[in-house]
Amino acid sequence: MSSAAENGVAAPGKQNEEKTYKKTASSAIKGAIQLGIGYTVGNLTSKPERDVLMQDFYVVESVFLPSEGSNLTPAHHYPDFRFKTYAPLAFRYFRELFGIKPDDYLYSICSEPLIELSNPGASGSLFFVTSDDEFIIKTVQHKEAEFLQKLLPGYYMNLNQNPRTLLPKFYGLYCMQSGGINIRIVVMNNVLPRSMRMHFTYDLKGSTYKRRASRKEREKSNPTFKDLDFLQDMHEGLYFDTETYNALMKTLQRDCRVLESFKIMDYSLLLGIHILDHSLKEEENSQNVPDAKRPGMQKVLYSTAMESIQGPGKSGDGIITENPDTMGGIPAKSHKGEKLLLFMGIIDILQSYRLMKKLEHSWKALVYDGDTVSVHRPSFYADRFLKFMNSRVFKKIQALKASPSKKRCNSIAALKATSQEIVSSVSQEWKDEKRDLLTEGQSFSSLDEEALGSRHRPDLVPSTPSLFEAASLTTTISSSSLYVSEHYAHDRTTLYSNSKGLPSSSTFTLEEGTIYLSAEPNALEMQDDNASVLDVYL
Repeated sequence: MSSAAENGVAAPGKQNEEKTYKKTASSAIKGAIQLGIGYTVGNLTSKPERDVLMQDFYVVESVFLPSEGSNLTPAHHYPDFRFKTYAPLAFRYFRELFGIKPDDYLYSICSEPLIELSNPGASGSLFFVTSDDEFIIKTVQHKEAEFLQKLLPGYYMNLNQNPRTLLPKFYGLYCMQSGGINIRIVVMNNVLPRSMRMHFTYDLKGSTYKRRASRKEREKSNPTFKDLDFLQDMHEGLYFDTETYNALMKTLQRDCRVLESFKIMDYSLLLGIHILDHSLKEEENSQNVPDAKRPGMQKVLYSTAMESIQGPGKSGDGIITENPDTMGGIPAKSHKGEKLLLFMGIIDILQSYRLMKKLEHSWKALVYDGDTVSVHRPSFYADRFLKFMNSRVFKKIQALKASPSKKRCNSIAALKATSQEIVSSVSQEWKDEKRDLLTEGQSFSSLDEEALGSRHRPDLVPSTPSLFEAASLTTTISSSSLYVSEHYAHDRTTLYSNSKGLPSSSTFTLEEGTIYLSAEPNALEMQDDNASVLDVYL
């Protein structure tokens, strides 16, 4: 165990050897976390609830837990340690905001052993997840914990205004002191549920400088890829329905502006992709043995990806219909048409643009393209991050507009035949009607007098087309539009007739490559006859 790396990676060739962090075994860290949180949360229940005050953000409570136990603490088989709790009342408010009751918080963290995760990044931190899949516990550096303390008042204000966010949701900040070593930990929401297999996992920054997974990372069973890997694997991006896309981009824009206001940079979007088609095949090939310890649906408010982006909780455009157990994933499709569930969250926000980061960016900008390196001033970093997500990662499906009419022509050919028949029949009726009128000796002047003398609609003067005009009516229909002769080329052409055989109007509408036929009741009434109206929409 002493040969294990201090940064949390087990020594090579010793797969079963326990990891250490700052020369402390991970088992001792997990035990101290459960004992310390169990004591501090239980002790907090005796304090009455009240509004959070500014001084509450800077309170630090401390308790000593000897291995032999004391009047207040139980005995344990770990080395003696001191456990500090930062801003206990403020974090209690955060937990209540997300619907986490003290008993549930204690049960999730302390009831069963914590599960250690493999190191997903190069930070050297240890990651633990609770058995019910609710919380992630991460070790952080001193400067990160100090920055989170300074961030708490602004973080409190932001959560009050908007609890639906892709930013990390912090539920507690603690420190374990043992043997002169300080191990600081933070409790957060779990972005990627273990019960849903992630076929691809990406850590995206919007940067292209050296943003490719290493060979060592690729050899892992569940590697975490980076920006250049995503552009290679998912070069067409991920597609959403309009409502989900707008909600996602709105949330990302708001979160990035918050991070920019705090002068935070170098954060990432952790993106997990679950392919539904692959999961169905895997279920068919497996023995379908039920897992009694499989975690259930996440219960914390706004903890799922769909809740975080203010999504409606519905399957967009019917993408998800077969599998109701989506674990709060966001429905999407790949460029190949595969049905996907996406899980995401912004991580690593405890990096501020301090002096060391400014020097790092200046040095890299001299050697490489300054706009491609990950370290950059917060405003530029936020704009580049959003542009990358908007143009390269997430895209919107251009859905066709639905027609209000339910009567559809199944093809252009059917529309051509139907429209030609109606127009030719109406034209023939016009000819016959005109011939009858001329035979009866009725003149245009008598028709005008009749119309002007009408008391029903004195503002409407019917006009009957001449025999030459009626005979010259022709119709030309193509696959994309509907035309009439040049003599009648108007945006909306209305032809009136005295025929009693067509009491309603027939309307043809061509909309985005699909043409619909609908019928409307005729609003025009003449004195003695029902008029027929043929509306042609171009």
